[in-house]
Order: sequence, then C-alpha cells, then structure tokens
Amino acid sequence: MNVLSARGLRSIGVLALASLPAKAAIAQTPTARIVSAADAFLSTLDQPQRGRVTFAFGDQEQRVRWSNFPTAMVRRAGLGMGELSAAQRSAAFALVSSALSPRGFEKVQQIMEADEVLKASAGNDPIFGRDLYYISILGTPSPRDPWMLQFGGHHLALNITIAGERGILTPSLIGAQPALYTVNGKTVRPLGNESDKAFALLGALDEAQRKQAILNYRVADLVLGPGQDGKTIQPEGLKASALNERQRAMLLDLISEWSGIVHESAAAARLAEIKAGLDETWFAWSGPTTVSAGRNGTAYYRVQGPNLVIEYAPQRLGGDPSMHVHTIYRDPTNDYGRKLTAR
Repeated sequence: MNVLSARGLRSIGVLALASLPAKAAIAQTPTARIVSAADAFLSTLDQPQRGRVTFAFGDQEQRVRWSNFPTAMVRRAGLGMGELSAAQRSAAFALVSSALSPRGFEKVQQIMEADEVLKASAGNDPIFGRDLYYISILGTPSPRDPWMLQFGGHHLALNITIAGERGILTPSLIGAQPALYTVNGKTVRPLGNESDKAFALLGALDEAQRKQAILNYRVADLVLGPGQDGKTIQPEGLKASALNERQRAMLLDLISEWSGIVHESAAAARLAEIKAGLDETWFAWSGPTTVSAGRNGTAYYRVQGPNLVIEYAPQRLGGDPSMHVHTIYRDPTNDYGRKLTAR
C-alpha cells in the first residue's frame, strides 16, 4: 500500500516553509506570516492557475461549495493537489500550515492520509486520495482587508476567514474514514481525542448530570452539516453552569480540539470568547455510553453555546460507525467571518 507516513506528510509542510525567502523567517504577526505564505504560493502559479484558484471575496457560490462527500460527487473549485507540481504542492501546504496550529495541520494530514488508505482498500478507487483536496483563495491576501482561505475534499472542509489580526475557522467540517488505521506499524486516529475526551467528560458526570446530558432520542447524523448554513437548533442536554470546575475544564479541553485547529493566537482568542459564554453552553449526548480503549465511540454528541456549535456524528451506513466519523464546527454569529467583516 503506497501510503505516506505522518512524518512524511509533515515534512512536506516543513520543507515548504523552509523554502520561503529568508526575511519570512523573521518574527511576524500571524496574519503577516499567512499573507507571505499566500503570496509565495500564488507566485508559483501560472496565469491560468491563478485564475482558477482565486475568487472574489463576496463569491457566495464558492464560499458554500464544501462537503463531506468525495469531489466526484460534489465538485469543488480551485486547484486540486494532484494538478500541482511538487513545488506548488509544497507551497500550498506551507500556506495551509501557516494558518493552522501544528496539531491542526497534523490533523489535516491524517485525514488526507486516511483517504489514501480508503483509496487503497477500495481497489485504488480514483474518487479517493490525497490528490483530490482543493485549495482556493477568496479576495486578495492582505494584512488588513478581509479574505478567505479554503482547503478541503472528502471529509475535510476548512473555511478560514482572515480580517487583519482577527480570524475564524467556521464553518469547518472535520471527518475521517477510516477513523483508525495503521501506517508503518503506528496506529493513527485523526479524531481520537475528540472521542476520548467526550467519553471522559461523560464519565465525570454524576448520575443527575448524566440524566440531563443524555437525550431520550437517537441523533443519527450532523444537524448543521453541509448545506445547513443559517439553520438553528434548540439547545439541549446539560447546561455548563451546572458543572463543577473540573468538569468545566474538561468541557473546554474538548472544545479546544476544534477551536485549536487554527493558528495559536486566533485559537487563544476564540477559546477566550467561548469561555466567556460557557455558562450558556450545553452538552448533549445520544447513543452508547461506553467505548473500548483505543477505539472511537459510536455515540453522537453536541456542544452548543452562544457562539458555538460542535457536533460529532459516527456514520452508521456502510459498516462500523466507529470507523467513519463526521464532525462540524460552527459559530452561528460569525460563520465565514460575517461578524469580522460587517461594516
């Protein structure tokens, strides 16, 4: 099976970053660093490629062109990784890496590698694989004016809005299939922490709290997934104001698996915003309450607050739901940077 190791994929981004001009290594603000990486990537493209990868910032059609489905089923626009030269791919990964935290970029690499594993297990099916992830830029990369970076494909959709030194990574879909695989003798679980930390929090609740948190009906899939922009749902489950300090810390730690995907300064600001509304944040659970060690759970859960919706939804069609997981991360007040770019 021709699958890159996680170390090998990580080296792509490292090599790309190392190839930037020497002055880019000087300490910069996060936004300046991302803009430099965007300019470096664009400089590797010819004019037709630039025409395909760039869109107007207000292009609503492109903005919502993301999905959990393979690109053969839901077409993406932009440039696919398989269309780029090695140098162009390195520059593209350097750009994505610059906008994310190290752990966030590693998660992206693991999701892409899972799709390569899926491709091999499906008899080298051409609808899967790391070549079918697309990059696009909405607006002009700028240290001041708003613009967007999009990157995604099967089980991945990152929508990163940057406005000066502020930024937001919502809405973003982060999934994996298989959600557990082995490369070079190492077991990889791209969404392992998302499962483990949720079960740990559920296990830390007392009996009365668990009764509130566990819904009396089954949720089978994402409620606010692709195509559901603007939809609202009623908060359910256990309110965080009823949690003790240890439980609140565990909930914030769980949330950080999504809020911490973006680069560290934006992640810190985002987590502070979420923490400020924690008393009005809810934790809801649907499905089994036990899990085998080292495996992903098969329960749905949701974290919902004034400016936050996270859903974790194992997929029950076509096999073991622990091996096929969808998640969504939204800020209903600021998806696509709506609040950041309001005039």
